[in-house]
Amino acid sequence: MSGPPGRAALLLPLLLGLPGLLPAPPPTGGRQPRYEPTWGSLDSRPLPTWFDEAKFGVFIHWGVFSVPSFGSEWFWWYWQKEKRAPYVKFMEANYPPGFSYEDFGPLFTAEFFDPNQWADILKASGAKYVVLTSKHHEGFTLWGSKYSWNWNAVDEGPKRDLVAELATSVRNRTDLRFGLYHSLFEWFNPLFLEDATNFFKTRKFPTSKSLPELYEIVTKYQPEIIWSDGDGNAPDTYWNSTGFLAWLYNDSPVRDTVVTNDRWGSGSICTHGGFYTCSDRYNPGHLLPHKWENCMTIDKRSWGYRRNAQLEDYLTIEDLVKQLVETVSCGGNLLMNIGPTHDGRITVVFEERLRQMGTWLKVNGGAIYGTKPWRAQNDTLTPGVWYTFSPKEGQVNAIFLNWPVSGTLELGEPQAKLGETQAKLVGYKELLKWVALGEKGIIITLPQLTPQQLPCQWGWTLQLTDVN
Repeated sequence: MSGPPGRAALLLPLLLGLPGLLPAPPPTGGRQPRYEPTWGSLDSRPLPTWFDEAKFGVFIHWGVFSVPSFGSEWFWWYWQKEKRAPYVKFMEANYPPGFSYEDFGPLFTAEFFDPNQWADILKASGAKYVVLTSKHHEGFTLWGSKYSWNWNAVDEGPKRDLVAELATSVRNRTDLRFGLYHSLFEWFNPLFLEDATNFFKTRKFPTSKSLPELYEIVTKYQPEIIWSDGDGNAPDTYWNSTGFLAWLYNDSPVRDTVVTNDRWGSGSICTHGGFYTCSDRYNPGHLLPHKWENCMTIDKRSWGYRRNAQLEDYLTIEDLVKQLVETVSCGGNLLMNIGPTHDGRITVVFEERLRQMGTWLKVNGGAIYGTKPWRAQNDTLTPGVWYTFSPKEGQVNAIFLNWPVSGTLELGEPQAKLGETQAKLVGYKELLKWVALGEKGIIITLPQLTPQQLPCQWGWTLQLTDVN
């Protein structure tokens, strides 16, 4: 349970004019009961239904780390703190002595950033939401935060409010929900380092920096996803996470639709919050009792853009479709990450993967969006077959990732009924012939199609009706 905040913690937000500390308005007709700033109360909030129905979102890691664009978005930490040899050598070979990480700030230029183009690519991907890194662990904010003086995209570098521009384009040109990632801690912020030295008994950093920023992005941009990260090994009581979430759920402008993740302090991951992320690239392969999300990257090695990435470092569209199908079958959402360049481009390899995903979803989206997990997640006879259930149509979707050479697909899970069960290949007009394998199981004869005649290229959906 979240302990009471200290006197300074209560006073400082008041001085900063933060919302959330004023007397709460009484509940209005039809409104949910108010949530207390305890995990017991906050965890009882039902997750807004749009999130489970959406299934697929795009993550965007963009910041000053996009300037060196070498190794990883953890460039500053690996270079300055861990002093990893490749990073140290890279700086020695390419930058003058005394060059600091802060000197990368003015080089984060975003001159080719066209938010309308980004929004059009996101729409074409078939994603239903987008999450932008408003601030990563480096502390640089992509909006002109008054709590990040001279280390933000309006004072430095682009001299533009990148969060506002993307939010406006996404809302004007697409039906995607707009979300923001926000790192609680900052690697080298002196206030955070001082609090850490005091074993988090002092709370200078959250009260003067991290919490004010969270209130600021919610009131200013009204994101419908708050994707928190980077607890710095501090407990949720240090961050006053429950206090912020109570305000978010009760009184914020997005209180009815906002969803949150589970990264609100050490020990909260996979335990508290809205949907669970559990770890990066989390894909359990089985059904979980709680709504979860698989956040993963197209570039296998990094979340931020890397100039030195090789083609083999990028997941193929076959890999990505497989990730999506496995994730959705097991009740999760897929959050697929891209890393734009320092000058504001979504590189062609990322754009191609996003557009390919959209092409696949145009055909097979009925087996993804708005579905529920079926009683079996994957098939017992044939590997690479994953199931979802469409409640409105009352049909089972069997998504198979490999087209069988034999021309027939054996499924061990469906229980077919003669004269009632129907099998249809999505994107193909005629019904398919099938034979039951006894009480359980079915053999379906697939149509003989040339590669050009296939409904899509990287995974196919069978719609099965009346199969228990």
